[in-house]
Amino acid sequence: MGRIGGPEILLILLVILLLFGASKLPALARSLGASAKEFRKGIEQGAQDAEASQSDTTDTDS
Repeated sequence: MGRIGGPEILLILLVILLLFGASKLPALARSLGASAKEFRKGIEQGAQDAEASQSDTTDTDS
């Protein structure tokens, strides 16, 4: 009962098309892609910062 299948996804896409219109969908998809790219970049940078911070504390303990 909690799974989203093909018909549900089509219904969601149809509602989005009706809400935003066909002319705004490409811009919406571009902004969504840019947001996802920035999010991934932030996660990678956070992991690098955490790794650098951990190595700094390890180096000072020695």
